[in-house]
Amino acid sequence: MKKWLVSLLALAAIGGASLTSANLGTSAFAASKSKLTGKVLAVGSTALQPLAEQLGERFSSAHSSVQITVQGGGSGAGLTQVQAGSVQIGDSDIFASQEDGIDPSKITDHKVAVIGIAPVVNKDVDVKSLTKSQLKKIFTGKVTNWDQVGGKDEKIDLINRASGSGTRAVFEKAILGNGTAATAQEQDSNGTVQKIVSTTPGAISYLAFSYIKGQSGLRALKINGVAPTNKNVENNKWKVWGYEHMYTKGKATGATKAFINYFYKSSNKSIIKKLGYIPLPNMKVVKNDNGVVKDK
Repeated sequence: MKKWLVSLLALAAIGGASLTSANLGTSAFAASKSKLTGKVLAVGSTALQPLAEQLGERFSSAHSSVQITVQGGGSGAGLTQVQAGSVQIGDSDIFASQEDGIDPSKITDHKVAVIGIAPVVNKDVDVKSLTKSQLKKIFTGKVTNWDQVGGKDEKIDLINRASGSGTRAVFEKAILGNGTAATAQEQDSNGTVQKIVSTTPGAISYLAFSYIKGQSGLRALKINGVAPTNKNVENNKWKVWGYEHMYTKGKATGATKAFINYFYKSSNKSIIKKLGYIPLPNMKVVKNDNGVVKDK
């Protein structure tokens, strides 16, 4: 009787273990067999940086043996470093073909989101909307006082991003066209521009949507009466937008591939939108590297 009971218990234990293994699926049991390890360094676009940092933290929480590090520096720096093989991911607001010295055939593009970019002014500026022509005149130095575009008598303090900035490239392509930007103070990041515009009366610059939400010291301007909203970006009523790219040298593999794929998870769409970005499936149009927009 005792032997029979011991045998029965042993069979139950084996069966229970098998059942537990089958039921765990993607749980710790399964994860232990395919645990990701490694380090992923993503460098470049400061427009993409807030989203990459947030999802990097979430990804690392789910994969404790993977270290995700996200740094700014601008799109040009991201593309240059990933082509050189010194980083795993080069974050960029522009296509690789738009950056001098970059060979698109040597790196692989992964579009992970869309970002709108808007002209922003200090809260003391009483202008709410500008035409594209007025914006171009401001950023090319032909208009230097707010009273020339319907505002009060106040000097315009022009703030630009540094050369190599993807945010600058997207904004200038949409607003300046072939115009030459006026000489102005230049800043290396969206974050620095945000702080300066918020604290400088009469200031104007441009920011990724992700740096505008909840900022009390500055205000985004309408262009030709169109508001800078995600909905207007999705249908291309708002023309100043670009893809957020994560470039890799060759095909992405291992932890790098898993991290990039993490951006496409449906469960992350809410945080993408909350931070001011647009999930790729929401777009009703597509844009190529020449800036040509077509319906999906």
